[in-house]
Amino acid sequence: MAKLAIINRNIKRQKIVRKYTEQRSVLNKIINNPNFTDEERYNARIKLQKLPRDSSPVRLRNRCALTGRPRGIYSKFGLGRSKLRDIAMSGKIPGIIKASW
Repeated sequence: MAKLAIINRNIKRQKIVRKYTEQRSVLNKIINNPNFTDEERYNARIKLQKLPRDSSPVRLRNRCALTGRPRGIYSKFGLGRSKLRDIAMSGKIPGIIKASW
């Protein structure tokens, strides 16, 4: 299981990303639009740089909702592969069965 501080850090980052998503998208549209003047685009770049680093969605990490495991995550369920298997084998996820051929 991941350390609690790392899990909490990721949750905090998710909140910050949600808070600044709209602001970042507006600034990125200005930066990438050649119809704006160079000065306007430059000012948008400066404003984007002044936003918190953690407001970038690239800094998020998908983690298992139960264990906090960072790898082997099925995003459809939000679970790691081992916990997904355990829950599926106990029959708690409808429609998921073990494959056999």
